[in-house]
Amino acid sequence: MEWITKKNVLIVGLGLMGGSYARALSRLGFHVMGVDRDEEAVAYALREKIITEGSAGEAEELIRKADAIISALYPGVFPDWVQEHQHLFRPGVMMTDVTGVKSGIVYRIQELLRKDAEFIAAHPMAGKELSGIQHSDDRIFRDANYIIVPTEKNTARGIEWCGMLGRLLGCGKISVLSPEEHDEMIAFVSQLTHCIAVSLMTCSDNTHLADYTGDSFRDLTRIARINDRMWSELFMMNREPLLRQMDLFLGELTEFRNLLEKGDTESMREKMRLSTRRREAFNR
Repeated sequence: MEWITKKNVLIVGLGLMGGSYARALSRLGFHVMGVDRDEEAVAYALREKIITEGSAGEAEELIRKADAIISALYPGVFPDWVQEHQHLFRPGVMMTDVTGVKSGIVYRIQELLRKDAEFIAAHPMAGKELSGIQHSDDRIFRDANYIIVPTEKNTARGIEWCGMLGRLLGCGKISVLSPEEHDEMIAFVSQLTHCIAVSLMTCSDNTHLADYTGDSFRDLTRIARINDRMWSELFMMNREPLLRQMDLFLGELTEFRNLLEKGDTESMREKMRLSTRRREAFNR
């Protein structure tokens, strides 16, 4: 595609995901620029050659040069950034994001965006329980699922471009979902799991158990080490789908508890057999 020959890519937000994108695209030979309000993050990215150019202040020159813009901003500030800076966008610029919720973001940005620019939403299902560019690592994309989230305002070219970006990152399966389908799915596979992990760590003062626990507890609560600002924002923006999934989970947990109380071993075993069969679909 034409975009392959246009190699100026701007990353907006140099945290874990923005830094990981920057590492991957720099390794592939793109001219990667980065902007972030955190001067230390920009300095680190330049020092480690994660980006070629960067700014923690006025970034007009970098924005004007960008053929593609990748937003790794928190969802609450992303639309404001677009509105404030889109007068600097190069005609024909392609934009995407890494945001963990879509319905409350995609339509709003596409409504306010200039007609000579295209925003095609995406969500790489990759990450770590750590935050910050110091922990960025382009290996997190290796064979990861990558979801394109188009609307009727997107072009075939935009969808193709977004899929190509996922493949360049090294992602495995490329899927396409509507914003609503994405948010219902993410409420279950990501947001609910984080709620469960947090609840396990907060239901009692259990830090003394660190001397006795095995891998099962560590694996289940790995994501309880959480960026509270970002995840609370994601939860609130996807509140209704997440509440539905929480209610389903609470119902299932209550049913399992009642089976245990009644001593219904066979029904508990059947649930375990069902969970074993379903879990096999997630093995890579």
